Amino acid sequence: MLQCDPDWAPSLHLGHKGISGNSDRYQRRIQRQQAAVVSPFITHSATTSDDTWCVTPVDTSNDPPVDTPMADDTPSDSGEQQECRFCGQRQDEINRLLEENRQLKEEISKKNFDERFFEGNEIKVKYYTGLPCFAVLMGVLTQLLPCLQTSRKLSPFQMVLLTLMRLRLNLPIQHVAHLFGLDRKTVSVSFRDTIAVMFSHFKPLVHWPERHCLRGTMPHQFVEAFGDRVAVIVDCFEIGIERASNLKARAQKISHYKHKHTLKYLIGITPQGAISFISKGWGGRVSDKQVTEDCGVLNHLLPGDLVLADRGFDIRDSVGLMCAEVKTPTFTPGRCQLDAKDVKDTRKIAHLRLHVERVIGCVRGKYSILNDTIPLSMVVPSEGENMVLLDKIVCVCCALTNMCPSVVMKP
Repeated sequence: MLQCDPDWAPSLHLGHKGISGNSDRYQRRIQRQQAAVVSPFITHSATTSDDTWCVTPVDTSNDPPVDTPMADDTPSDSGEQQECRFCGQRQDEINRLLEENRQLKEEISKKNFDERFFEGNEIKVKYYTGLPCFAVLMGVLTQLLPCLQTSRKLSPFQMVLLTLMRLRLNLPIQHVAHLFGLDRKTVSVSFRDTIAVMFSHFKPLVHWPERHCLRGTMPHQFVEAFGDRVAVIVDCFEIGIERASNLKARAQKISHYKHKHTLKYLIGITPQGAISFISKGWGGRVSDKQVTEDCGVLNHLLPGDLVLADRGFDIRDSVGLMCAEVKTPTFTPGRCQLDAKDVKDTRKIAHLRLHVERVIGCVRGKYSILNDTIPLSMVVPSEGENMVLLDKIVCVCCALTNMCPSVVMKP
């Protein structure tokens, strides 16, 4: 006896030497149980204490005939049949669960923003990304894939899609975080990093073509009006930004045309409708003339080139220094009306210069982030960079627009 053990129990000298079994009694009990299952039309009555049974037959003359068990229906056969029935039920349940699992996976895949969600559906691709088809979207992913930072929470496709959706639909950061099941900071960092990669890869898509390329594909309406001399059509557009706390910055950004704080961008397009130049952002107070002279667009002009611009672009002298010419609609300072020749020339210029406004409308229509008021965090340069995030966004939007069919030359 272990007096210090709280779980001690006696195990020796319990009054018996062993366990004796009686297999005959066990077999008789099994036979009685089988007889009770197969023969419900006989009654059993217990008699003595030695487990013997008296069987009293029941009158079944008026009862319908029943099938008596065959001689070969042994207990083992009945157990095997019951086991087979359980196996069939188990297999049916497994098949049902597999089918339910497959249906749930299909429903989840329809709600997940992955490749299968967009494959073969150009309507979804155009709505969420602004790109013309799924092949172009995968081409963009293939181009960016080597430089995208790996993430445990987002696949490379989702990183590109997240950025395109924010540019296209101007979705708030918090809303995008809910769509992809992420936190706000992860979405913000992923958006900035992906924009930087897209800017470095797609900036060459906004390029100034060679003169022989321009002249070889010059639309006939330009040839009829000005020959093959038109090199670029320029115009400016403004993007609203939040009001700065610094008084000097506030004064530089106020736009007399928009009557709010803006950044101004100069855009140049080819006669074919492709964007060939996009400047960095300038304060909304800066004139169109100053932006044109300082943004570097004049450095691309060659002797004999023709520039089409709006009447607010007083750049005749600056363009003349490059041995080129500028055409603007005639206005009437101090005159009641234009001469017949001036009216004809103005209509000709305005009809062709309208293409640049159509391209600007296309860019801002495809990527609605350019139509909203931009927060100051996007117009403050990052450390070690000379470009703000909004400049990169505008350039990326122009490059993505160049991947789409031209609004000037219809296919």
